[in-house]
Formats: sequence, C-alpha cells, structure tokens
Amino acid sequence: MGHDRRPRLCYTVPFDFSPKDTDLPDNRGPAIVQADLTIMLEVDHPAYEQARDALAAFAELVKSPEHIHTYRITPLSLWNAASSGITAALILEQLERYSRYAVPDIVRSEVLEYISRYGRLVLERDDQGFLLRSDDTTLLKMLAHQKTVERYFGEFVDEHTARIDQSARGYLKQALVKLGFPVEDLAGYTPGAPLDVVLRTNTVGGRDFGLRRYQKEAAEVFYAGGGVRGGSGAVVLPCGAGKTIVAMAAMALVRAHTLILTANVVAVRQWIRELIDKTTLREEQIAEYTGERKAIAPVTVATYQIVTYRKRKSEEFPHFEIFNRADWGLIIYDEVHLLPAPVFRATAEIQSRRRLGLTATLVREDGLEEDVFSLVGPKRYDVPWRELEKQGWIAEADCTEVRVDLPGPQRMPYAMAGQRDQYRIAAENPVKLDVAEALMKLHQGDRILVIAQYLDQLHELATRFQLPLIEGKTPSRKRDELYTKFRAGEIKALAVSKVGNFAVDLPDANVMIQLSGTFGSRQEEAQRLGRILRPKGEGQLAHFYTLVTRETRDQEFGANRQLFLVEQGYRYRILESADVMQGRFTPARSPDLSAAQSAEVLP
Repeated sequence: MGHDRRPRLCYTVPFDFSPKDTDLPDNRGPAIVQADLTIMLEVDHPAYEQARDALAAFAELVKSPEHIHTYRITPLSLWNAASSGITAALILEQLERYSRYAVPDIVRSEVLEYISRYGRLVLERDDQGFLLRSDDTTLLKMLAHQKTVERYFGEFVDEHTARIDQSARGYLKQALVKLGFPVEDLAGYTPGAPLDVVLRTNTVGGRDFGLRRYQKEAAEVFYAGGGVRGGSGAVVLPCGAGKTIVAMAAMALVRAHTLILTANVVAVRQWIRELIDKTTLREEQIAEYTGERKAIAPVTVATYQIVTYRKRKSEEFPHFEIFNRADWGLIIYDEVHLLPAPVFRATAEIQSRRRLGLTATLVREDGLEEDVFSLVGPKRYDVPWRELEKQGWIAEADCTEVRVDLPGPQRMPYAMAGQRDQYRIAAENPVKLDVAEALMKLHQGDRILVIAQYLDQLHELATRFQLPLIEGKTPSRKRDELYTKFRAGEIKALAVSKVGNFAVDLPDANVMIQLSGTFGSRQEEAQRLGRILRPKGEGQLAHFYTLVTRETRDQEFGANRQLFLVEQGYRYRILESADVMQGRFTPARSPDLSAAQSAEVLP
C-alpha cells in the first residue's frame, strides 16, 4: 500500500533562488563543494551573500574565519530542508550555480539519498492503534530486525505495513532517526479539552494589536488546518520578532488547553502578562507552575527547572505528572534549543499532543538536535534575521569584537593553568572593565546591558560603576522592579548574569556589552544579541560588543560564538582595545553605517 505524497505544509521564508546573471563574474562561483560534503565559501566574492543565504537552507555553518567560511551538509540539515518543502533538485541546482568547480558525484548521491529518506517511513493509525507504512518493503523488514527498534514492532499487517506498540510512538521515531531513517508522523493528535482563545484587536493597555504577516504564516503552517500534516515542529524566529505572539496565534487556532514550558520564573510571568494583554483569556484561566507557586489551569505556564526537579538522581521526576494532569491540546516549548534532556523522555510519551517549539536557533550545544527533530518535530517555519531587519521588524545591529591584551602579571598563571582555568583567567581579564567603561561613556544616554558569565567579574563591574545587578539569586520581585525601572528609563544601564539570556522583555535596550560568555555557545550568542533587537525609534542601530582576550582560549571560543552572527548574515568589526580607550572609535548611529556594510577589520 502506497502512502500519500501530497506536498507537505512546511515553510521557510526563502532566499530568492531565481538566477541572477550578474552574480557570478567570469563564471567563477564563490563556493567550492568538496566530496566530504563540506563547502568552502569565499567571503569577498560579489555573490557571497546570495550563496550564503542559499546554503543556509540546507547546510550547517561549521567555522567562519575572516575570508573563507566552511559549511557542512548533514542528514539532519537535509531532513529539515525536506520538511520545509525543499527538494533535492533545488539543492543540487544551487550547489551547481554557486560552485566554482563541478559538484562531486558523491555529493549528488548523498543529497539524493538523504532527501529521499524523508517520507519513506510514515506513521499512521487506525482503530486498533499505530501503523508504520513504507513503499519499500525491504527497508521495513530490515528495520524490524534492528536491535534498537525491533521491540517496538508488532505483527505485519501486509508487506508494506507493520503494527507498532501503542506506547512506542515517540521512542520509535527517536530511534529511527538515529538509524538514519526519519519518520513522517501522520498519526494525528488528541484534540484536548476545548478552550476559547481569541486574539484581541486592541491590547488591554490600549494599543492596536494585530499579527504581522510572518507571524500569521508561522502559526498557520504549524497548525496546517488542523490536519495530521501539522501540529508538531519548531518555528525559528529572531528574538524580538514575536515568537510569543506566534504561539498565541497557534493557541487561537488549536483552541484547547495549553501547557507552556519556558526558561525561568521571569519568563513565566512575562508569558502570563502577554496572554492577558493580547488574548481574551481571563486571569483565572491562566496558572503558574514554578518553584514558588504550583497551580494548574486551562493555560499553565511552567519552568523547565521545576519539571526536571528531583531530590536525587536515583529518583523519578515528580513533576513529570504535569504532562498528564490535564487534557492538553497543545504543549509549547519556549527556547526549545534549551529543552533539558529529561524532558525529551517525557515528550516521547506525549506524542498525541500537538507540540510547538519556539527558538532563535536550532543549534544545541549538547548535540541533541536530532531529538528535537524526532520528538518535538521538524523545522516548520524559518525567517532569516536579516530579512526581518530589512523589513523593519527588528533593529539593525552593529556587531563589534574588541580584542584586549592579557596583562603581564597574568600571563604566567594563564600559561600554567588547565584549559578550563585558562578560559576563566582570560574571560575575567581586568582590562575588559576599562574597555567596558570607555564603551559606556561612548553610549552615554543609551540603554545598556552589560552581561557576563562569571559572577565575580559581574560583582566587580557593578560595584565599580554602581550599576544595579541581576543574577540567579536575585528575588523575582526585585528582578521585576529593576526591569520595570529600566523600561521606564529610570535606570540607563544594568549588569546581568546569564539569567539575562532568556525571555527578558526590554524593548528599549540598544547596547549589549558582553564581558564573557559560556565558552563557545552559539545559542547563547543568539539569545544575547536578541535582547537588543527590538525595533528602535527613528531607525536607531542596536550595538553588540563582545570583549575577548587576544591569543587565548577566550578568543577561540569567541570565534565559535561568532558562527551564529555569520549564519544570520552579520559581519562584524574587530577593534583593538586601544582604539576604544583612546578615542579612535566612534559608534555608528545610522543604519547606513552599520557593520554589515563596513570593513570587517579596522586598521
């Protein structure tokens, strides 16, 4: 029995794939496609930006030194492309267009092979339970005898169809992805307890409110008319582009009880404020489930921390029961790239619920992107950051790296330290505080966030410059008070620890100074840049500064974090600390002078 081959309802806001004869002078493309599925892309080529945007749809950026960027085509990057409706023919067409030399035959074969695997296995259901179908009978029988999945298989209904254990829906998909055969899940969802969710046309605060075109598209593509081809997957949008609003639009389509999981208590309360402000939900219909309060309502907002809490590693997770304590019709995973590993286990067991992941980047530092794909769902909608910037929905950003020398007295301790301690010594370089002071003077009158990984460094900064400080132990009430004063302009600068990475609504912040980061975390770079990307008045630029210690592990990790900036289409200045401290640097104020259009390295 064959399965339905209708087009999938998935969407990626695309690069314009139409040919442009002027892109490639002398027929020399900017890319070199290699037989190991890596692609080297020449940054200084006139067609670099077009090629970069094309590659981003089906390849992963691996490294980005100054002149040559390296991408890699992987099975997962191809399956996410396939789930977004991108065909093997289109991928090969782009590779041929931008490649300087002939595309190796093995690359053609691998692209055709892995794209063809998406949809070869289809999970459906009938009155008796779940069925795994495939037109490829040999493949189905081979998989049924694989040790990692054979326990999930029941009897064969016919040569194209096998029954699957009722409790195995998520675990089977997870295991089959690891074997290299993703499942297209068309088994459908339970509707959940009904809940009337309506978006307002005017917020409670009296402002006009409506969905932007891309927000409406994202919600509709996820919901897919309520059919089995929608209802699970990730929406990838920049911070400040309204992922929360997309989620509310999805709730209005699903119209059912909803569980929302997010990063921290501040984010929980921000979600609740937004829901009350922009939907017709009443306060008593929304509950907070955190370490401070534990209530269940038709819409419940919980933290990942409380869901994964347990007294001992040997014990079960007592709050996993939240997934089954109500008849949820939709589960929303805010910041899905941060989804704790234990929550994947719970998610594997609730595959009958619609699942929406929200993120600015699908990159995970723990390498569990496959689990997001198989258990939450494939990428359903993606808009490049630069595309929304051009449309004015997020601020243009000027990205600058300032390189700082390690003081002489610290050189020997650094040389003698272990690798982890080396990073800390370099990251806490005291000269960074002098640079931060100079930058804050240059941006006097702006709304400034200074962020750091290490609390000692942050406390020293706050004390030296008399800045209000928000860290993990800051009570929620105090955090809310400081954030409110910052929004009102009563406070012009805040020092924040990594708690400032997530779900903090500070729309007027326009300067971020990063003293230190979490090693080479690209996902963190996404979150931090996103804190300052809300649109500014009169086209004002956002400024993102990252301070790194030259010729140390700090610089190495900083280069990895910059992969995110390059993925999103940003270029960045590299400055010497002396340029900042001796007045040889003036921040750009007009978008026409943004770093995206300036030299990467200043003389």
